[in-house]
Amino acid sequence: MSSTLVAVYARAPVPGEAKTRLIPTLGPCGAAVLHARLVKRMLGEAISANIGPVELWCAPDETHPFFVHCATHFEISLRTQARGELGERMACTIADGLGRADSVLLVGSDIPDLSAAHLVRAREALAASDAVFIPAEDGGYVLVGMARPHAALFKGIGWGGPQVMQATRERAASAGLRLAELEALWDLDRPEDISRLAPALLDGLLKIA
Repeated sequence: MSSTLVAVYARAPVPGEAKTRLIPTLGPCGAAVLHARLVKRMLGEAISANIGPVELWCAPDETHPFFVHCATHFEISLRTQARGELGERMACTIADGLGRADSVLLVGSDIPDLSAAHLVRAREALAASDAVFIPAEDGGYVLVGMARPHAALFKGIGWGGPQVMQATRERAASAGLRLAELEALWDLDRPEDISRLAPALLDGLLKIA
Protein backbone atom coordinates (compact mmCIF):
# COMPACT_ATOMS: atom_id res chain seq x y z
CA MET A 1 0.00 0.00 0.00
CA SER A 2 1.37 3.42 -0.94
CA SER A 3 2.09 6.03 1.70
CA THR A 4 -0.18 9.05 2.07
CA LEU A 5 1.06 12.04 4.02
CA VAL A 6 -1.58 13.92 5.99
CA ALA A 7 -0.66 17.59 6.33
CA VAL A 8 -2.68 19.49 8.95
CA TYR A 9 -2.72 23.29 8.72
CA ALA A 10 -2.92 25.31 11.94
CA ARG A 11 -2.17 28.76 13.28
CA ALA A 12 -0.64 29.18 16.72
CA PRO A 13 -3.39 29.45 19.39
CA VAL A 14 -2.51 33.00 20.41
CA PRO A 15 -5.34 34.82 22.24
CA GLY A 16 -6.64 37.61 20.07
CA GLU A 17 -5.22 36.08 16.89
CA ALA A 18 -6.84 32.61 16.75
CA LYS A 19 -10.46 32.18 15.58
CA THR A 20 -11.01 35.91 15.79
CA ARG A 21 -14.62 35.76 14.60
CA LEU A 22 -15.47 33.67 17.67
CA ILE A 23 -14.02 36.20 20.12
CA PRO A 24 -17.32 38.08 20.65
CA THR A 25 -18.82 34.84 21.96
CA LEU A 26 -15.87 33.05 23.60
CA GLY A 27 -13.45 35.87 24.32
CA PRO A 28 -9.86 35.86 23.04
CA CYS A 29 -8.67 33.16 25.46
CA GLY A 30 -11.70 30.94 24.92
CA ALA A 31 -11.35 31.15 21.14
CA ALA A 32 -7.66 30.26 21.38
CA VAL A 33 -8.32 27.29 23.68
CA LEU A 34 -11.03 26.00 21.34
CA HIS A 35 -8.67 26.31 18.39
CA ALA A 36 -6.02 24.30 20.25
CA ARG A 37 -8.58 21.60 21.07
CA LEU A 38 -9.62 21.37 17.42
CA VAL A 39 -6.00 21.03 16.27
CA LYS A 40 -5.43 18.17 18.70
CA ARG A 41 -8.67 16.49 17.64
CA MET A 42 -7.65 16.66 13.98
CA LEU A 43 -4.19 15.29 14.68
CA GLY A 44 -5.76 12.38 16.55
CA GLU A 45 -8.03 11.58 13.60
CA ALA A 46 -5.13 11.83 11.16
CA ILE A 47 -3.08 9.38 13.20
CA SER A 48 -6.06 7.03 13.62
CA ALA A 49 -6.50 6.89 9.83
CA ASN A 50 -3.16 5.04 9.70
CA ILE A 51 -2.52 5.87 6.05
CA GLY A 52 0.95 7.38 6.39
CA PRO A 53 2.94 10.05 8.21
CA VAL A 54 1.21 13.03 9.80
CA GLU A 55 2.71 16.51 9.78
CA LEU A 56 1.54 19.71 11.45
CA TRP A 57 2.11 22.69 9.16
CA CYS A 58 2.39 25.71 11.40
CA ALA A 59 1.83 29.45 11.06
CA PRO A 60 3.52 31.78 11.53
CA ASP A 61 6.25 29.22 12.35
CA GLU A 62 6.78 26.03 14.33
CA THR A 63 8.33 27.53 17.47
CA HIS A 64 5.16 28.18 19.50
CA PRO A 65 5.10 25.98 22.64
CA PHE A 66 1.74 24.50 21.61
CA PHE A 67 3.23 23.18 18.40
CA VAL A 68 6.24 21.78 20.24
CA HIS A 69 3.86 20.03 22.65
CA CYS A 70 1.90 18.54 19.74
CA ALA A 71 5.08 17.23 18.12
CA THR A 72 6.04 15.44 21.32
CA HIS A 73 2.59 14.25 22.34
CA PHE A 74 1.55 12.92 18.93
CA GLU A 75 5.06 11.99 17.76
CA ILE A 76 4.68 13.96 14.53
CA SER A 77 6.84 16.31 12.48
CA LEU A 78 6.43 20.08 12.39
CA ARG A 79 6.75 22.20 9.29
CA THR A 80 6.37 25.93 8.72
CA GLN A 81 3.84 27.07 6.14
CA ALA A 82 5.28 28.98 3.19
CA ARG A 83 4.69 32.70 2.87
CA GLY A 84 2.12 34.07 0.48
CA GLU A 85 -1.60 33.73 -0.08
CA LEU A 86 -3.42 30.54 0.80
CA GLY A 87 -3.23 29.02 -2.67
CA GLU A 88 0.52 29.54 -2.87
CA ARG A 89 0.99 28.00 0.57
CA MET A 90 -1.12 24.94 -0.22
CA ALA A 91 0.63 24.37 -3.55
CA CYS A 92 4.00 24.51 -1.77
CA THR A 93 2.87 22.07 0.93
CA ILE A 94 1.60 19.52 -1.57
CA ALA A 95 4.70 19.77 -3.76
CA ASP A 96 6.92 19.40 -0.70
CA GLY A 97 4.97 16.44 0.66
CA LEU A 98 5.02 14.61 -2.66
CA GLY A 99 8.79 14.54 -2.37
CA ARG A 100 8.36 12.30 0.66
CA ALA A 101 5.14 10.35 0.03
CA ASP A 102 3.11 8.91 -2.84
CA SER A 103 0.18 11.24 -2.17
CA VAL A 104 -0.74 14.12 0.14
CA LEU A 105 -3.96 15.01 1.89
CA LEU A 106 -3.99 18.60 3.11
CA VAL A 107 -6.62 19.45 5.69
CA GLY A 108 -7.51 22.33 7.96
CA SER A 109 -7.79 22.00 11.71
CA ASP A 110 -11.23 23.49 12.35
CA ILE A 111 -13.51 20.83 10.82
CA PRO A 112 -15.22 19.20 13.82
CA ASP A 113 -16.86 16.37 11.87
CA LEU A 114 -13.91 15.34 9.70
CA SER A 115 -12.88 11.86 10.81
CA ALA A 116 -10.26 9.23 10.11
CA ALA A 117 -12.81 7.52 7.85
CA HIS A 118 -13.00 10.63 5.65
CA LEU A 119 -9.22 10.59 5.26
CA VAL A 120 -9.24 6.92 4.26
CA ARG A 121 -12.00 7.52 1.72
CA ALA A 122 -10.20 10.55 0.30
CA ARG A 123 -7.05 8.51 -0.17
CA GLU A 124 -9.01 5.77 -1.96
CA ALA A 125 -10.65 8.32 -4.25
CA LEU A 126 -7.24 9.38 -5.58
CA ALA A 127 -6.91 6.01 -7.33
CA ALA A 128 -9.35 7.20 -10.01
CA SER A 129 -8.88 10.98 -9.96
CA ASP A 130 -6.27 13.68 -10.27
CA ALA A 131 -7.37 15.40 -7.08
CA VAL A 132 -9.84 14.82 -4.28
CA PHE A 133 -11.75 17.43 -2.32
CA ILE A 134 -14.12 17.62 0.60
CA PRO A 135 -16.24 20.73 -0.03
CA ALA A 136 -17.25 23.00 2.82
CA GLU A 137 -20.87 23.93 3.39
CA ASP A 138 -19.95 27.61 2.98
CA GLY A 139 -18.65 27.14 -0.58
CA GLY A 140 -14.98 26.52 0.13
CA TYR A 141 -13.30 23.21 0.83
CA VAL A 142 -11.82 21.58 3.93
CA LEU A 143 -9.56 18.96 2.33
CA VAL A 144 -7.57 18.65 -0.88
CA GLY A 145 -5.54 15.63 -1.90
CA MET A 146 -3.22 14.90 -4.82
CA ALA A 147 -0.80 12.23 -5.98
CA ARG A 148 0.85 14.70 -8.38
CA PRO A 149 1.05 18.49 -8.05
CA HIS A 150 -1.53 20.48 -10.01
CA ALA A 151 -0.67 24.09 -9.26
CA ALA A 152 -3.36 25.37 -11.64
CA LEU A 153 -6.03 24.44 -9.10
CA PHE A 154 -4.67 27.03 -6.67
CA LYS A 155 -4.29 30.00 -9.02
CA GLY A 156 -6.76 32.82 -9.53
CA ILE A 157 -9.07 31.74 -6.70
CA GLY A 158 -10.87 34.27 -4.50
CA TRP A 159 -9.88 32.67 -1.20
CA GLY A 160 -12.31 33.11 1.65
CA GLY A 161 -15.31 33.68 -0.59
CA PRO A 162 -18.34 31.46 -1.22
CA GLN A 163 -17.24 30.45 -4.75
CA VAL A 164 -13.92 28.77 -3.93
CA MET A 165 -15.04 25.21 -4.64
CA GLN A 166 -16.93 26.17 -7.80
CA ALA A 167 -13.95 28.15 -9.10
CA THR A 168 -11.75 25.12 -8.39
CA ARG A 169 -14.09 22.88 -10.39
CA GLU A 170 -13.87 25.31 -13.29
CA ARG A 171 -10.06 25.39 -13.08
CA ALA A 172 -10.02 21.58 -13.14
CA ALA A 173 -12.31 21.42 -16.16
CA SER A 174 -10.12 23.90 -18.04
CA ALA A 175 -7.02 21.85 -17.26
CA GLY A 176 -8.67 18.52 -18.13
CA LEU A 177 -8.29 17.21 -14.58
CA ARG A 178 -10.62 14.69 -12.94
CA LEU A 179 -11.88 15.69 -9.50
CA ALA A 180 -13.38 13.42 -6.86
CA GLU A 181 -15.57 14.99 -4.19
CA LEU A 182 -16.75 13.56 -0.90
CA GLU A 183 -19.80 14.87 0.94
CA ALA A 184 -19.58 18.44 2.18
CA LEU A 185 -18.67 19.17 5.80
CA TRP A 186 -18.93 22.31 7.92
CA ASP A 187 -16.00 24.26 9.27
CA LEU A 188 -16.07 26.25 12.47
CA ASP A 189 -15.87 29.88 11.48
CA ARG A 190 -18.79 31.93 12.80
CA PRO A 191 -20.38 32.37 16.24
CA GLU A 192 -23.53 30.59 15.04
CA ASP A 193 -21.44 27.49 14.33
CA ILE A 194 -20.63 27.06 18.01
CA SER A 195 -24.01 25.47 18.73
CA ARG A 196 -23.05 22.55 16.45
CA LEU A 197 -19.98 21.63 18.46
CA ALA A 198 -19.76 18.55 20.65
CA PRO A 199 -20.10 19.54 24.33
CA ALA A 200 -16.63 18.18 25.17
CA LEU A 201 -14.98 20.71 22.85
CA LEU A 202 -16.82 23.58 24.55
CA ASP A 203 -16.36 22.41 28.13
CA GLY A 204 -15.49 25.38 30.34
CA LEU A 205 -14.99 27.81 27.48
CA LEU A 206 -18.07 29.93 28.06
CA LYS A 207 -16.73 30.56 31.57
CA ILE A 208 -13.50 31.86 30.07
CA ALA A 209 -15.30 34.37 27.85
